[in-house]
Amino acid sequence: MFTHTDLSPDTIRLSDVISALSVALDLTEGQPMGHAIRSCILGMRIADELQLPPEQCSDLYYALLLKDSGCSTNAARMCQIMGADELAAKREVKFEDWTKASVSGLRYLLRNVLPGASFPRRVWRILQIGLEQRANNAELIGTRCERGAQIARQIGLSEATAKAIHSLDEHWNGCGYPQSLRGEEISLLARIMNVSQTLEVFAHRFAPREAVKAVVERSGRWFDPEIVCAAQALEQDHDLWERIESPDARDHVLVMEPGIALPASPERIDSICQAFAQVIDAKSPYTFHHSVGVAEAATAIAEQMCLAPATCTLVRRAALLHDIGKLSVSNAILEKPGKLTPEEWTIMRMHPAYTRTILRNIRGFDQLAYIAAAHHERLDGTGYPEGLTAESMSIPARIIAVADVYQALTEKRPYRESLPLDVVFEMMDRDVPHRLDPECLRALKQSKARMQREAEALSQSAGA
Repeated sequence: MFTHTDLSPDTIRLSDVISALSVALDLTEGQPMGHAIRSCILGMRIADELQLPPEQCSDLYYALLLKDSGCSTNAARMCQIMGADELAAKREVKFEDWTKASVSGLRYLLRNVLPGASFPRRVWRILQIGLEQRANNAELIGTRCERGAQIARQIGLSEATAKAIHSLDEHWNGCGYPQSLRGEEISLLARIMNVSQTLEVFAHRFAPREAVKAVVERSGRWFDPEIVCAAQALEQDHDLWERIESPDARDHVLVMEPGIALPASPERIDSICQAFAQVIDAKSPYTFHHSVGVAEAATAIAEQMCLAPATCTLVRRAALLHDIGKLSVSNAILEKPGKLTPEEWTIMRMHPAYTRTILRNIRGFDQLAYIAAAHHERLDGTGYPEGLTAESMSIPARIIAVADVYQALTEKRPYRESLPLDVVFEMMDRDVPHRLDPECLRALKQSKARMQREAEALSQSAGA
């Protein structure tokens, strides 16, 4: 079994940050929270069976936790293809062998394609999906794999980790994506990951026996037979399955980090926040710059108010991650052009709570989690999800709230075009002082005015 050498008590571990944030990736894939963590426990146990060397184990460990880091990039397109909730479609497809025609596969399509539409229209769309399957798979999986590998590199992980994430959906028989690699052309780490995630989804829904049966049935087609044999050895390891389904599964995965535990330096934490902001914003074409834009506005406010550098850093990181809980919301809701139903609105209003749940699991992130989750709270208590009032909202929380409103109003939405700056500030003025903090809004206006003067001065200087 793998063990690590602990860092000093004051050092934030990279595995602590990544394992907590992996829960957000689970949500984007329509999986129960903890899917990547449980897959990691299984994958590391398989690595133990295969007697992988320590360096490969470390590369595998982080690849397993970040295997779905590119999944948000194909959410909007999958929603468009299916004409429905892509989270439900992603969740159910894990149980289908989509490489061959089957009654089960047809039932999957009937459940998930254009629900609520007329039967002839649904059948026509299903026929289209069948005819375009390879092209759609190449697009959806290719986009996901490329982006996932980029995220790993951006965070500063090894090239072996990035390549493993890129090859996650390759199949042993060469019928996978994105490069149709065959056999040992596929990264060994990716082969382990593919088996591990399949074991997890079947075991979590059914039982270990059904999970092992599922990978055995796909041995030689989807999976490397040698790795399937290693997986079969896990079926009777009752302690392993108890650890996986334990509420303390994340604690177990932290203990399994191979070798010396990697530290999360301030620079690396910044890189992780930037990378996950991109994951969040990639979920919808309407939010492709939202988290980064909120961070820019929030940082400008904090600096204009002359807050301490450490506070400005806290505000920037919280702003980058404030919408991480929105990965739990289907694109069918995020991109709906009309008014949300009460049920849809309930789902939408839950995303700040998910943000808080995800971020507060990272040691030392308690304050950041509170600030990030408060972006829809209002001073008069009319916000959500907690209905906080002015007495409970710190200056950083008020900054994030103002920055989020500002950025949202300047962006295009399914139901309206982006708004010009004067209209944005006119609308925000109506929410001061009862809902939005007047000092924060004043600082934002001053910052924007200063940046405009500087841009005009630079333009004049360039033209002189």
